[in-house]
This record gives sequence, C-alpha cells and structure tokens, in this order.
Amino acid sequence: MTDLIAQLPAQSSQCSFRAIGTTATVAVLDPDRADEAAKLLRAEIDAIDRACSRFRSDSELEYLHARAGSTVVVSPLLFEALEIAVSVAARTRGAVDPTVGNAISVLGYDRDFAEVGAQPRLAPEQLGPVVGFRHIHLDPNTLTVRIPRGVNLDLGSSAKAFVVDRSAANIARQLETGVLVSVGGDVAVSGPSPSGGWAIGIAVDSSARVEDIDQVVAIHRGGLASSSTMVRTWHVGNESVHHIIDPSTGYTAAPYWSLVSVTGSTCVDANALSTAAVVWGPTALDRLRPFGQAARLVRHDGKVFTLGGWPDSGAS
Repeated sequence: MTDLIAQLPAQSSQCSFRAIGTTATVAVLDPDRADEAAKLLRAEIDAIDRACSRFRSDSELEYLHARAGSTVVVSPLLFEALEIAVSVAARTRGAVDPTVGNAISVLGYDRDFAEVGAQPRLAPEQLGPVVGFRHIHLDPNTLTVRIPRGVNLDLGSSAKAFVVDRSAANIARQLETGVLVSVGGDVAVSGPSPSGGWAIGIAVDSSARVEDIDQVVAIHRGGLASSSTMVRTWHVGNESVHHIIDPSTGYTAAPYWSLVSVTGSTCVDANALSTAAVVWGPTALDRLRPFGQAARLVRHDGKVFTLGGWPDSGAS
C-alpha cells in the first residue's frame, strides 16, 4: 500500500477509484482503452471481494467460516485464492499465514479499516500463536476446502496481490495494450512496457505527492509490492499496532522495518516477501538473500538497505 505511479509515458492514460478500502489504479499505453481497462479492473476487484472479504457477511469466505470443521465446495476463484495463500505461507515458512484471521480481529481489525478505532488493552490469554496454514485442507479435484472449527482466515494481503496479477494479465490480453495495475500499492504490469519501463514511486504513504516520494524505480514485467508498519495503524490500549500479524505470537509484528519494497515475477511473489520481511524483523536481510529478488528495506531509524540488484539510492 505504499507505491504510486511516478510518471506516465506520453500517449498513455490512467484511471483511479476507491475500492476495498484503498485506491485502485489502472494505466494503459493505449489512451483509448482507459475506460474499458477501468471497467475490467472494477469487475475483477468486485469478484475477489465477493469471494474473499472477511468484512462482508455475504462473502464466500464468510460462508466457509460458518462451516468450519466441515468439507465445503467453493468457487474456482476462492479455491485459487486459497491455494495462493497457502503457497505464500509455505514459501515464507509460515511468516505470512492466512490463519491469522482471529488474531487480527482480536486486535480490532474486524471491519473496514475506516471504521477501526482505538481498542482496549488485551489480556494475555487473548494472544498466542495461530493454528497455521498446514491445517487448511484443499482438494483441487473436488474444489473442496476444510478449515478447523473456530478458525477464521485473512486473505487480504495475498488476495490483493492476486487480483492485481490477474487483472493486469486479463486487461493486457483483452485490450491488447500494455497495462499497469495498482491496488493499494501492490503493482503488476503486463503486455508491452513503455520505453524505460513503468516508473513507480516508493513512499510510505500511497497518498504522498510525487515530489515527496523516496525513490523512483522502473519495472518492465512482473510485480512490485511494499509493506509498511507506518500505515493502517491504530491503538490497542497504550500500544500502537498495525495490520501485519506475526503468526508466531498472534500479535502485530514488531516495527523494526518502516517500509519494505520487493519486486518479483508476479505481485504475489513480491508481496509474499515484503510482508514476510516485516515479520522477520532484524533477520530479514539474511532470510531474503536466498530468494534473489530485488528488495529495499527502510529500518525504523531511517537507514536504508538494498538487496538483489535494487537500484542504489543512499543504501547502506
């Protein structure tokens, strides 16, 4: 939720709108296709929201929650979103785990973020490690899912990246133009790219002015995602908390990093590591290196670190 299009190439067009509590943007190289691209993006976001939202009583995910402990047939879209969430959890060795739904609800984030206010202090017994993704049972042959009784899932992070990847590919295919899609700062590009690539600004807040961004990078393919401990924050008792949960504690991850940005072959791949790095805290640099993905990490004291070929800009 921390990137923005820094500069559009000439003869291109973009459209932005509010959706799922954040800003969605689509930019296309063919300016005559901007309205069609926005319509396609809205449809994709609406479909993923109806499938995966934990804030809608009529979502398919809430139907699954109500039948926890039983085997449930789900739509292909929700099944794919669950497969991706589980694969992200496996890839990050549980640092990004979809079974954190109860934990984040206990902290008060059980409704659209705009409605979340200060929460009372939690008792120790309200916290603890989450059940873990290995307890989610998926059968691709029957499109069935079973989760343990009492478990709620949170697909917000991976599902947002998933819809960005899915939308970018769909728009490029249907409209035959180069496209960039950003939802809350999760970015994917598909089709032809402009000369020099798509320019993306990196900033803690996606509402930052272009002149206030930290750095501009360009991508030609794949995705870019950022995770921050400085946005989507609220208070629980006297403590400031944020939306990224450490599955090992069931509590908000320590704010060692204020901003982590990562590129990947897809936005899902990028988002998995940007979120995991926040959870990994001081061990993130060593844990990220084996993945070979470009990354930029801003520590809580402002010191910047880069890995995997991220362009240097005052890095240490």
